[in-house]
Amino acid sequence: MSEPNLYETLQAKFGDQIANANLEAIDPWIEVTATGLVEVCQFLKHDPNWQFNLLNCITVVDYFEPDPKKAAKAGWEPHLEVVYHLSSTEQKSVNGSCFTVVLKVMTPRWKDDQEGQLPEVPSVAGVWRTADWHERETFDLSGVMFTEHPDLRRILCPEDWEGHPLRKDYEMPLEYHGIRGR
Repeated sequence: MSEPNLYETLQAKFGDQIANANLEAIDPWIEVTATGLVEVCQFLKHDPNWQFNLLNCITVVDYFEPDPKKAAKAGWEPHLEVVYHLSSTEQKSVNGSCFTVVLKVMTPRWKDDQEGQLPEVPSVAGVWRTADWHERETFDLSGVMFTEHPDLRRILCPEDWEGHPLRKDYEMPLEYHGIRGR
């Protein structure tokens, strides 16, 4: 019996909540819609064929080119990709290592195209407890609002910090509480 194909399994079960995939990439990924994220993650964690019991990290890729000339040639519209790296310590791949998957959720850089309004993605802290910390870091540094998060607040920057330092259009303040930067 051959190993079931995760992408085909997800497409069959979740339909258009599975938006895209690149299974030929160096790090193959499956794109999930924001509305389907929690349900897909619950399935991936609890289904006995997959058992993705470990959320390794959540990161964000900011697809934004501040230089207008380069932006015109970029070939993509500005957006954020929220990236989830999952592993199963129960299921092993062909070579005996942990079975892994990368999920992506695409979101606009700003909610409703209103600059300063953070995009929203549902929290998966109810699926993996470690998501609590990963989502707080992602919120703090990249400016993604995780709805239904149990305690979404800054984790690295001070509470009164303005902006999100890993956004490509972030401008470091010249002064913070009377302390001047270099």
